[in-house]
Amino acid sequence: MSDHSFELKGSLFPLSVLYCQDLSAAAVKTQLQQKLAQAPAFFYRAPVVINVESATQAPDFEAIAEVFKELELVLVGVCGASSELKKAAQAAGLAALQLSKSKTPAKEVKEPETKAEAVVAAVMETKVVEQNIRSGQQIYAKGADLVIRGTVGAGAEVIADGNIHIYGTLRGKAIAGAAGDNQKRVFCHKLEAELISIAGSYWLSDSLQGEYWGKSACIGLQDDKLVLADLL
Repeated sequence: MSDHSFELKGSLFPLSVLYCQDLSAAAVKTQLQQKLAQAPAFFYRAPVVINVESATQAPDFEAIAEVFKELELVLVGVCGASSELKKAAQAAGLAALQLSKSKTPAKEVKEPETKAEAVVAAVMETKVVEQNIRSGQQIYAKGADLVIRGTVGAGAEVIADGNIHIYGTLRGKAIAGAAGDNQKRVFCHKLEAELISIAGSYWLSDSLQGEYWGKSACIGLQDDKLVLADLL
């Protein structure tokens, strides 16, 4: 009789990737501390992969792993490594991951009549919150879009497996596509966010303070990168 109590399957999970020109343990710690200070709750125990394409010599992976442990992050492994760096990483107990070179093409607009059922389902699966979200509060729309008819305050967090629509100012954190769907978006009437994440790709406040800061915006993924556009 076959044993069905054990099953090993492949799967995909969104992972944060650290790009750092200086891969000394001290430099990595400094960079991580700066990011953690901006969004400590988001990064707590977060799995991270280090991109080592720019490394000219093998970093001290064991020392770097200790830095991650100290900062309560989970160092999963490295990507973009040469054969020599892969061996060094594996010797330190880290995984050597393949760096994907493929790009995800922008999603084409489908004909409404061919996707009528999907559109209806998306409209039905919507969680609506008729109030402001205050600091320290967290709202999660599991398997649904999330509509906030108010402001998301600094220190607040709104999460959805689908899209997020904020009919006010976004000052806190917005995490769309939490289940891994990279076609989801964040829409807000005034962008002042601490963090925006879509399917594991994220921008912190300092990266958002550009053309759309303080204005209405739509944030989505294109070619695996976060992009901002006009709301209308």
